[in-house]
Amino acid sequence: MNEANFVTVGDGTRIAYRFDGDAANPVLMLSNSIGTTLHMWDGQVGELSRHFHLLRYDFRGHGGSSVPAGAYSLDRLGGDVIELLDALGLGRVHFLGLSLGGFVGQWLGIHAPERIDRLILSNTSSHLGPASYFDDRIAAVRQASDLADTAETFLNNWFPAKMVAANEPFIEEFRAMLLTIDRQGLAGLFAAVRDADLRRTVALISRPTLVIAGEHDTVTAASHSELIAAAVPGAKLVVLPAVHLSNVEYPSGFMQAVFDFLR
Repeated sequence: MNEANFVTVGDGTRIAYRFDGDAANPVLMLSNSIGTTLHMWDGQVGELSRHFHLLRYDFRGHGGSSVPAGAYSLDRLGGDVIELLDALGLGRVHFLGLSLGGFVGQWLGIHAPERIDRLILSNTSSHLGPASYFDDRIAAVRQASDLADTAETFLNNWFPAKMVAANEPFIEEFRAMLLTIDRQGLAGLFAAVRDADLRRTVALISRPTLVIAGEHDTVTAASHSELIAAAVPGAKLVVLPAVHLSNVEYPSGFMQAVFDFLR
């Protein structure tokens, strides 16, 4: 099954998802960053789907999923994953989340460990602040005539300046992805990040955990990954010489870390 499919969760929101690879293989669920769709993982799908039944989905407010009004919460984003897994009849999966996807991964590890086999948290944090920063971002997104400036801010936060300046093909792909994001969906997810604080509870994660950090990450600093890895019992830490979207900037190192851990 390769086309987009949909599950409607309890509050009526439609969540878009798709599978790639052989259904006989273990399921690996991928969760993206804010401002992207499930296509954030396109560069990894070919290799991952040879070994896993790959499940990707769009956050509420992004991509093919519907865009409910109001602020979203991390509890609600975690609940979307649980309801999706329930609808698909999946008891337990490997979970790989990057950035906001890593927040969701932490939430699942804390609140639904029985649904997770192995957990990978990439380029993420347990808390980002101050809240006023996200309030400003939400206001700017709501008031802007278009999202062109917002898209450039994201690109400059995600990739090295040299890559953005050279406008490499994948930069243009991510710019196009950003320009399709619904502003209400973006504001809703900004609110979820603003209100999330897992700094105390992250120590409750009991599943085998790999933390992947970007040495030059200005969004979720490498020090944040170090704190997660130190708090989660037995967690392994891998630091890549990347900015934020390490799966795109350092795909070979990223994939090596993922395979070493999941195998």
